[in-house]
Amino acid sequence: MTLLGYLLLGLVLFSMGLFAVLWRRNLIAILIGVELMMNAASLNIMAFNRYRVSDPSTGQIFVLIIIGLAAAEVAIFLSIILNLYRVQREIDVEGITELRG
Repeated sequence: MTLLGYLLLGLVLFSMGLFAVLWRRNLIAILIGVELMMNAASLNIMAFNRYRVSDPSTGQIFVLIIIGLAAAEVAIFLSIILNLYRVQREIDVEGITELRG
């Protein structure tokens, strides 16, 4: 697979994630969309790392940082979703109008 193939795959993943974030109303689907976009960015970084950079550890370090941030983001976002469900009994974006504790 060439660099162009990896970039096109990253573009498809990012587009699917952007579609999920913009047009879905379920918070879990939005979370999956954000994760798809982060994975597309990681794939593009690793593709450029493989084909354009002389030191292979540079891109790998960036991708490990992205994976760590994604794990923290999922944990925080899921805890917020569970709290919203506990209080308002729904996770639909249209139904959640105010945040109260």
